[in-house]
Amino acid sequence: MKQLRIHASLRESSSQCRWALVDGSRVVDAGMGVLPDLSHLSRLPTDDRRVALVLSASDMLFVRALIPDSARHRTNDLLAFAVEDMTLTDADANSVRCIGTCDGEKVLAVIDKPGLTRWCTSIHAARPVTFTLHCETLMLPWLAGSWSLAWNGREGFVRNGSLEGAATDCGSRDSPPVMLRLMLDAAKARGAMPATIAVFTTGPDAAPDVAQWQQQLGVPLQMQGSWDWRTADAGPDIGIQQQRGAGSRWQPLLQRFKPALWIAATALAIHCVGLLADWALLVNQQNNLRQQMEAKFRSAFPDAQAVADPALQMRRKLAEARHSAGEQDAGDFLPMIGTVAEALKELPPGALHAVAYAGGRVTLEINSSDGMLVNRVLERLQQGGLVAERGASSGLSQTATITVRAS
Repeated sequence: MKQLRIHASLRESSSQCRWALVDGSRVVDAGMGVLPDLSHLSRLPTDDRRVALVLSASDMLFVRALIPDSARHRTNDLLAFAVEDMTLTDADANSVRCIGTCDGEKVLAVIDKPGLTRWCTSIHAARPVTFTLHCETLMLPWLAGSWSLAWNGREGFVRNGSLEGAATDCGSRDSPPVMLRLMLDAAKARGAMPATIAVFTTGPDAAPDVAQWQQQLGVPLQMQGSWDWRTADAGPDIGIQQQRGAGSRWQPLLQRFKPALWIAATALAIHCVGLLADWALLVNQQNNLRQQMEAKFRSAFPDAQAVADPALQMRRKLAEARHSAGEQDAGDFLPMIGTVAEALKELPPGALHAVAYAGGRVTLEINSSDGMLVNRVLERLQQGGLVAERGASSGLSQTATITVRAS
């Protein structure tokens, strides 16, 4: 099965990559690419259109951490904060994934998020494909109890576990890299020294002086021949920011409108704050008006024990005062029936079914077959200074009930 492999570096200054179209262990085609112009990848003769992004050993950091099992499948939230002290970088700058367990501890893969996003966007722009992510460290052959070293004659990388490894610093034919010595010292301190180190060469004339290295490292070396990332086993899919082509096509659009979205969100937040402030101001004004009405009521009627509704109680007290003085109130029967009769004078004969008065309210039952007629009656009652409310109509008698009271 054919697969397109792209070997890239996430360093900001790097814009070139190597690519290879492989069919099993055979390289069909290979070449170089330049970020962000990878349009030539869409012309490669691949059938299944699968792409594997292979990162260099220096672009992926493997660390151990004690995290709960519930956080194993999380990315860039809890896991990023779990490695913040080890990476000495901002948590938002790292893309993190738990890739397995070693000796009871979770192994986390840490990678530069901006660099990875840069390459993912370029690859998907050139070819919308299913995307997998690998690291050359975990593509190197490894046996339990030993370490593996890939060496190009000057530098390389080490795989010291099933899910662990690191890039080395520079060395020479006669002197191993200091990083390898430090890793061996750390392994010796915890009683995990490898039995042997398998050395794979990745370039011409890259083989070290085995005798010199063994003497300085204190560990036997075994030369295993050459190793090529293009034909090596792909290893585990790290799965950090694994994406589909369709989703990545929206990413540039979202990035383009990100400032506008921030502006819209800020404007909405300001609008909400304004609404809350206006609502609070209106509530405060309502409370002040009620306090003023209550104060006026108590000043007019100091004997009142409780004030629940100042406006209603004031109308009732005013009606009592008028009755005591022998005057009529607007809520009495005669004044109300006069205003009601004036509003009903245009009703046709038989339209008014019943009239009732009780407690300052007049209840009217009117034929509701003519809706416009009922609406005109309501309008005239309101123009006469009364409060008129229409109740539910009866489906059997086709009558509308109107309740009228004084304002």
